[in-house]
Amino acid sequence: MKRDIHIVGNWKMNQTLQAISDFFVEMSKMKMELKCQAWIAPQALHIPILKEIAFTTGAIAIGAQNCSEHDSGAYTGEISPLALADLGVEFVIIGHSERRTIYKEDNPLLNKKVLAALKHNLKVIYCVGETLLERESNLTFDVLEEQLAEGLKNISSDKLPLLLIAYEPVWAIGTGKTASAEQAEEAHAFIRSKLSAGAESTIILYGGSVKPDNIDMLLSKENIDGALVGGASLKAADFRALCSSASAYETRKG
Repeated sequence: MKRDIHIVGNWKMNQTLQAISDFFVEMSKMKMELKCQAWIAPQALHIPILKEIAFTTGAIAIGAQNCSEHDSGAYTGEISPLALADLGVEFVIIGHSERRTIYKEDNPLLNKKVLAALKHNLKVIYCVGETLLERESNLTFDVLEEQLAEGLKNISSDKLPLLLIAYEPVWAIGTGKTASAEQAEEAHAFIRSKLSAGAESTIILYGGSVKPDNIDMLLSKENIDGALVGGASLKAADFRALCSSASAYETRKG
C-alpha cells in the first residue's frame, strides 16, 4: 500500500521572527518541486505567523508541539486543542520524549491528549520510543507495546486515519547518534504489527538525529514513511534537502 512520505520539522523552543522569515523565503524556492508532505511545528506563539506565510511555499502544513487534554478552563499556560483547531492548525505532536522525560507525561495522560486532539479532527503524531537503558536491557519491544497499548486506547475507527506514529529512540535524540536503518526498520515493523485496524495505511515516522546524509537510507526501508526532524529542520537548506530526498522517493513510487 502506498503511504505518503512525510517530513515533519519540530522546531522545539527555537526560531526568531527573522529566522522564520528567512526560512520561508528559502523554502518558497522549491514550491514547484515539493512532492512529499512537509509539515512544521513551531513554538505555539508563532503558529498564527506561520499560518499566514506558509502558503508561499505551496503546501507546508503547520502544527503544534503539544496540547492539553482539556478544551478550556483554569489551566494557565496550557494549549487548548479546541483553540488549535479554531486557528486552522493541521496537526499536533503528542508524547515527544522531551514531554515524557522532562515534564513527566505518562501514557494515561497522553491518551487523554490524543483523544482530545482527535475529537477536534486534528491529526496526531503520537511518539513512542525507548531509552538507552531500555534498549540495552532488551526491553525495546516491551516499551513500545506498552506505549502503544496505553496511549492509543479507545480511539474510534473513524479517527484512525488522523493518527500517525513517530518512533524516536530516546538515545538518538539530540545526541548525534542515529539508529541504523536496520534498527529503525525493525522497530517500525514491530509497531505496524501492533496496530490492528488500518495498520498498513498508518504513517510511521522515524525521529532521532535525522539529517540530509542519512535520510535516503531510512526512506529505503519498507516501513519507514518519513521523519520527525529536530535540529535539521531549523535551517531551510537542511529541511529543503530532506524534502528533496522525500520528494524524489514519492516521484519514483508514482
